[in-house]
Amino acid sequence: MAAARVPNFCFEYLEGGADDELSLQRNRSSYDAISFLPRTLIDVSVRDLSCPLFGSRVDMPVVIAPTGFNGLLSHQGDLMLAEAARDAGIPMCQSMVSTVSLEQITATGVRHWMQIYPFKDRDNLAGVVRRAEQAGSEAIVLTTDVPLFGNREWDRRNYRAPMKLNLDSLIDVAMRPRWVWDVLVPHGMPRFKNLGGFLPPGQDSARNAATFLSTQMDPSLNWRDVQWLRDLWPRKLIIKGILSAEDALRAKSLGVDGLVITNHGGRQLDGCTAPIEVLPDIRDAVGPEMTLIVDSGLRRGSDFVKARALGADAAMSGRATLYGLAAGGKPGAARALEILRTEIDRTLGLLGCPVLAELNREHVRIPKG
Repeated sequence: MAAARVPNFCFEYLEGGADDELSLQRNRSSYDAISFLPRTLIDVSVRDLSCPLFGSRVDMPVVIAPTGFNGLLSHQGDLMLAEAARDAGIPMCQSMVSTVSLEQITATGVRHWMQIYPFKDRDNLAGVVRRAEQAGSEAIVLTTDVPLFGNREWDRRNYRAPMKLNLDSLIDVAMRPRWVWDVLVPHGMPRFKNLGGFLPPGQDSARNAATFLSTQMDPSLNWRDVQWLRDLWPRKLIIKGILSAEDALRAKSLGVDGLVITNHGGRQLDGCTAPIEVLPDIRDAVGPEMTLIVDSGLRRGSDFVKARALGADAAMSGRATLYGLAAGGKPGAARALEILRTEIDRTLGLLGCPVLAELNREHVRIPKG
């Protein structure tokens, strides 16, 4: 449904990975390789999908992942995702390169986490952090796995120059009148609402800003910057991009509250290990008290159950909810979350574990070797 509604350049941005997409494929195959070990003769007539996350309960172990340019999928797409997350009783992590202001998102009442990129301009970055604090955001999520942009060939082939569509893509856009009238005609090209200090005046549209943003990523990012952010931000601090137990322990020593174990959905380093493969080792290293969230490759509710069983407090959904948003705006995003909830609930019942918080590694089997 999403592919039928949005132009191909939007759908390939949503779908694609880096280089040969080996990481993208491994993210899925790793979940497929994990098998369940169900128990029987257990009363599963009442099932509880809720679990604690940073001291407060969520209705299911799902977090809306930070994704940029959502205004190209549906007008004010980030706002629709936030409202769907609020209604589902789960947090939303908003991307720094979203096209709705963080103040609009927090005003929905959703549990709001603000993702930031380590742009070179630290003064303006601190300004975004202070805005998030004033708006009541629960957490700052620092993405650390984009010192350089990955090579996303699917995405790039739609353009004749940076952010200038080629002829085939322009024809494809013209054949999507529903999308044109939703996204472009009434409102114009979506604009970044959280980057005012970083961009030249009038250069905040998705068309112009993408190239500028690629020059702002800071390849010198290091652990001193994490300490700087820890000193600046008084609430929950989450590092997104961890894949090794050594890095997890270093983050813990600096007072980081949580980690997102991710390979950026297979969109950065190709040939990368799948996050679900290293989750058990990282949980063993940091102990039970640190919040761990896994991301990349999750599609069905059963994937979220596998993540919980292997040590995650919750898991992030990026593409799964974006399919819903691209297919049908807020109702589509809400429907995607409803599908995940139904699948998590059914999996728990068939697994013989009616209380999600009681899941453990004895409920799954992972490949050896």
